[in-house]
Amino acid sequence: MSFYDDEPELAGYEPHNRPLRSHRVVVMMRVVVVLALVALVVPGILVTWGVAASTASNTCASNSAYYKPDSIAGRAAFEIMGPGGFGWQCYWIDGSEGAHFLMPLGIIPAAPVLPGTPLRQI
Repeated sequence: MSFYDDEPELAGYEPHNRPLRSHRVVVMMRVVVVLALVALVVPGILVTWGVAASTASNTCASNSAYYKPDSIAGRAAFEIMGPGGFGWQCYWIDGSEGAHFLMPLGIIPAAPVLPGTPLRQI
């Protein structure tokens, strides 16, 4: 019993030593795959960053208005080595346009929960 008797679709097959695709085609396929992966990943990263920046800005504005009523505004910044550690930091701005650290917001900022306000049940 031979190997080809078990698999009739391989009858007459003779392997060859040259590659199935040329080097140019292989490089082009790799470039297309990398571009497709970038096109899938980059928009997700940009949307996530935009949502986090918007949430941090709104949270910082409400926290600075609550904890420092004399502040002009609040400013959120993402810092690697900030006073509150890695992540979003909230600063309040006084009348002389000086920014003072208020609180860390974390890596993924959340909506503010101010003292004395009831939590919303979902």
